[in-house]
Amino acid sequence: MLIIVIFINLLISVFCLYVARRIRKWRRAISRAADVVDRAERRTYAVLHGAPRPISQGQLGISKLTERYQELEIQWQQVERVLRILGLVQRVWGWSVSTKTQRSRSQW
Repeated sequence: MLIIVIFINLLISVFCLYVARRIRKWRRAISRAADVVDRAERRTYAVLHGAPRPISQGQLGISKLTERYQELEIQWQQVERVLRILGLVQRVWGWSVSTKTQRSRSQW
């Protein structure tokens, strides 16, 4: 009976030793994964730490550019109106000049 108890205790001890080794391997793997994540977080922080200022400067530049574009759009519309008026004046003036020339030729 004593041999059976000792044998069962040995089996339990071997099983506990196996479980302890597996837990140690898992602990090492988890520790390595945590180190990788920590390094990635540090590098990401180092890269992105200064990003808010340039982003806000870019947004400010874009808003100024948008305002300038709107101003230029208004100016362009005004230039188009002037060119249309000039084209109309040229047509009317050209028509009146050509009719005057035709009248003067017909009188000869």
